[in-house]
Amino acid sequence: MSQAEIQQLLAEAVRARSAGQEALAEARFRAVLAQDPDHAGALNALGVACLAKGEAAEAASLFERAAAADPGAAPLWINLAKAQRMLGDDEAERKALKRTLDVDQRHLMALIRMAELHERLGESVDAGQRWSGVLAVGRLVDPRPPELEALLAHAAAFVSAQTGAIADLLEKALGDDIAKLGPRDRRRFTACSDQMLGRRAIYANVCAGVHYPFLPADEFFDREHFPWLAELEAKTPIIRREAEALLAAGDSGLSPYVAMESGLPENKWTPLDHSLAWGALHLWREGVRNDEACARCPETAAIVEALPLADVPGRMPTVFFSVLKPKTRIPPHTGVSNARTIIHLPLIVPPGCGFRVGGETREWREGEAFAFDDTIEHAAWNDSDEPRAVLIFDVWNPHLSDAERDMLRKLFTTVDSNGWKAGGRERVGEA
Repeated sequence: MSQAEIQQLLAEAVRARSAGQEALAEARFRAVLAQDPDHAGALNALGVACLAKGEAAEAASLFERAAAADPGAAPLWINLAKAQRMLGDDEAERKALKRTLDVDQRHLMALIRMAELHERLGESVDAGQRWSGVLAVGRLVDPRPPELEALLAHAAAFVSAQTGAIADLLEKALGDDIAKLGPRDRRRFTACSDQMLGRRAIYANVCAGVHYPFLPADEFFDREHFPWLAELEAKTPIIRREAEALLAAGDSGLSPYVAMESGLPENKWTPLDHSLAWGALHLWREGVRNDEACARCPETAAIVEALPLADVPGRMPTVFFSVLKPKTRIPPHTGVSNARTIIHLPLIVPPGCGFRVGGETREWREGEAFAFDDTIEHAAWNDSDEPRAVLIFDVWNPHLSDAERDMLRKLFTTVDSNGWKAGGRERVGEA
């Protein structure tokens, strides 16, 4: 049978369904499958008909075949999730919803169904995260039908209740410590935790994660805050030698710095996604030492370990070699949290490289370190014909008191130990 004949059968099936002639429509769709057993449209149409008749198992089988034939079609996966839900198979529903979101991270119905699944199974932390996503996406719908308004109201109530529970937990765990803080530290710390819990906004730096309020928004910090920089700079030849050895090796150990989840829409990071145009070798990542990487550059590792790095288990420090290939640009962006300061030690800097933070642009100079606030918009470029290499690591914001740093460690330890995904760990990027 030709494609024209198959299209004729599909058209007849659609007309029959519109006329309420379900038996005829089903016959036409089955005739299509007789000629093309993997026709996703016909399989999906028959699956929908089975759902309407309460035949969830047959519907699931048809939707599985349809999704296998066209895995990039989100509606097929969401239909499969609905059938699995009717069958009471939670894990199969979860898998189908995950596949939907792999195609489209903003698929509102998939977000809703995943949130409902988490809530139904008592997975309250994940449910809160998903309901937050529902709120973010659902509020963009205009106009909103009453059914969606009701779901958004439920989402808001659930997130509010979860936030209240975390607030009570923090008060119980940290209340005595907060009471011991001086007026300035207590005000700033309380505003920080309230912002993290969604209780208030702070109008300052742009942070993807935790924003510590009322700190000076320095683009580049004064060197006087970091008296150990000169000692670090004196060791630049040692660090550069190990970096050059890594780059010269057949297996440098570099991995793409930008690695986005599947299903995300195209954005400013897409040209760098999973690309070694911007590569990194992490010695520490989110507070965890990479022993294999450190073994490849032991002198650098020893030098770094002696520095006053930011220290929050499971979060900081992060230390890595950042390598920007020729003719590569990192787009303007902001970082995770102003509680930290980013240090750059330039190692290999050919002419034509530059770095901007806010309204100030600087050239990297080999062996001259600087500190900046990455929650202020910044960008980097390598317009040369050679790779650029910089050692990057994070230390505490120098304007935080010792008491505030201690409170932040306790804050993160408390929320992390209770499974609450607070504050953002994604680090695109320090450039």
